[in-house]
Parts: sequence; structure tokens; C-alpha cells
Amino acid sequence: MGDIGEVYHACYGRLVVQLYAFTTDLQEAHDAVQEAFARAVARPRGFTGIDNPEAWLRTVAINVVRRRWRRRGVLDRVLLRERPLQQHADQPDATRTDLTDALDAIPRSYREVIVLHYYADLSVEEIAAALDVPTGTVKSRLSRGRAALAARLPGYEVARA
Repeated sequence: MGDIGEVYHACYGRLVVQLYAFTTDLQEAHDAVQEAFARAVARPRGFTGIDNPEAWLRTVAINVVRRRWRRRGVLDRVLLRERPLQQHADQPDATRTDLTDALDAIPRSYREVIVLHYYADLSVEEIAAALDVPTGTVKSRLSRGRAALAARLPGYEVARA
């Protein structure tokens, strides 16, 4: 699986699902995965030298999302200095599930490891490498994330790794 077109057809949908669970925003998930593929196309040798193109794309897409979140945080802090926060009522969205709502409600650091472990089926070591954190941090966040989800999803059992 070395040709970008071949990888796109094989992995795009799966990557979008994983990033959607990560971001809880379908458009942001599509944008991040498309950006990852754009960066692959821009590489002079494509996927040459990359052992696992899907993992590379996932890492790039996650980094794109995390960079956007950091930028939004800075922008929010600057804008909030200029004017007070205004609340807007969210419209109900039939495409959101109780799990999506629960993921959206837990801290982002927990959501990241939960999504990468359960949706992307990555090991603790692979998650640590993708997020550039120690494996102990990943294990701790997985444990705390499971507990946070269980508290928000009565009657659900969150599987242990």
C-alpha cells in the first residue's frame, strides 16, 4: 500500500471515523484527514520510506487538529479580553449519539487516548508515540477516561485494555 490513491481509497473513511471520534466534529475530521493527505501529496517521495502510511496519516491528522485547537485557544483568550462571552443555545443534532456526547464532555486529553485506543485500535505504546507522551501518561489517561465515560454513560461497561 504505497500509492497515495490506493491508500486514500483504503484508509480515508476509517481515518475520518477515528478523527470524528477524536474531535466530535465531522467537518473538522474530514478537514484534518484531507490536510494529512495533502501533506502526503506534497512530500517529494510520497509514502516512500514510511512503513505504515495509515499510521503516518493518522498522526499528521491528529497533529493538525491539536494545532488548530491550540490556535483557537489563543484566539479565544485574545477575543475574550475584548468582549464578554456570549452564550448560544445549541441546536439538537440527530447525528450525535450518547457516546459522542459523552466523549465531547470528558477532558480532551482523555478523549484523545480513548479514541486512539478503541477507535483506531492503537496500543498504549503507539498512542504514546503519536501524542509524544510517556506510556504511563497514556495508561493513566485511559483509566481516567474510562471512569469519566462510565460516569456519563449509565448502564454501559467500558472495556478494559
